[in-house]
Amino acid sequence: MLMSHIDPSGLAALSPDAHQAAMERFVSFTQALADSGVLRGAERLQAAETATTVRVRDERTLLTDGPYADLTESFGGFWIVEAPDLDAVLAYADGCPAAEYGSLEIRPLAELG
Repeated sequence: MLMSHIDPSGLAALSPDAHQAAMERFVSFTQALADSGVLRGAERLQAAETATTVRVRDERTLLTDGPYADLTESFGGFWIVEAPDLDAVLAYADGCPAAEYGSLEIRPLAELG
């Protein structure tokens, strides 16, 4: 799974044309993964401010508006790709614009059971 962690202030600082170009690069990146046949799923998330965080403490459910932590970068979306090894995933990840506006975390999916 490729996880996009974006610093929203970096995107907000872009001109409208530059912002549109950045969004088009994300779409092109996703399309390239689909065209290569490795894409198994992808989604963009709404801004971290729209999150609701759930915690259970002392058998009480606590709800908090907003993300689970106050971070510079927030989880913005993901791509699930099927590849034989990390080197293959790194080749697919090359050129992902997420790394320019934050970071791109790559992590294998765990086997259930």
